[in-house]
Amino acid sequence: MSQHRPRKRFGQNFLHNPGVIQRIVQSIAPRPGEHLVEIGPGQGALTAPLLEACGQLEVVELDRDLIPVLEARSAAAGKLTIHHADALRFDFCALRQDREKLRLVGNLPYNISTPLLFHLMAQLACIRDMHFMLQKEVVDRIVAPPGSKAYGRLGVMLGYYCQAEQLFIVRPGAFTPAPRVDSAIVRLIPHAVPPVQVNDSKQLAWLVNRLFSQRRKMLRHSLKGYLDGTRLQELGIEPTERPEQLDLPAFARLANAL
Repeated sequence: MSQHRPRKRFGQNFLHNPGVIQRIVQSIAPRPGEHLVEIGPGQGALTAPLLEACGQLEVVELDRDLIPVLEARSAAAGKLTIHHADALRFDFCALRQDREKLRLVGNLPYNISTPLLFHLMAQLACIRDMHFMLQKEVVDRIVAPPGSKAYGRLGVMLGYYCQAEQLFIVRPGAFTPAPRVDSAIVRLIPHAVPPVQVNDSKQLAWLVNRLFSQRRKMLRHSLKGYLDGTRLQELGIEPTERPEQLDLPAFARLANAL
């Protein structure tokens, strides 16, 4: 296989540990006929075993120099379709055929993982599930409960759209070059019906963003001009609380009251 030097500007850390690769593939449990899409396949560490399991696979890769590497590594495994594109701007729903839903997988570059997750939230109607390798700190934020230090905008919004589960941790030695932090595998399954009723999801997103951008402020201060202390108490929320103390139903009540 041709050598490819990992590029810092693309946030490339290539997975090479066979045991970790096998464990990820087992967690995804791909089956023939399923429509899998891999984001950022890199040198194809996951691509080849996924392709062998499904017979066909689509990948989205930004680094043009990796395309011949992927083609060479996957030639005998099945039908590989490569989209040379930026995943942050890619229309994943355009890959959908008939009414089938996509299964997304990927070792996501650390530098785009959060904006990419928000990009995918707008396309969940065509997604069955997602299995991603992310920086462990990001996964901690996704699964954090209210009141914890890691709880914030990402966890609240992903909690509205998806069921999230951290599967296992991956140490730096599984990659080349080795990152300075641990990684983790997360499984995201879009809710068939959101767990709370929200009149306007954009209003919820605006509210959550506003409150967590001022996370040290009490609600009576950060919502001044929108909802007063009396109204907050009517909603079952103390005006002296801070955003990290609110659960998803409380955010929903606030968004609907605005």
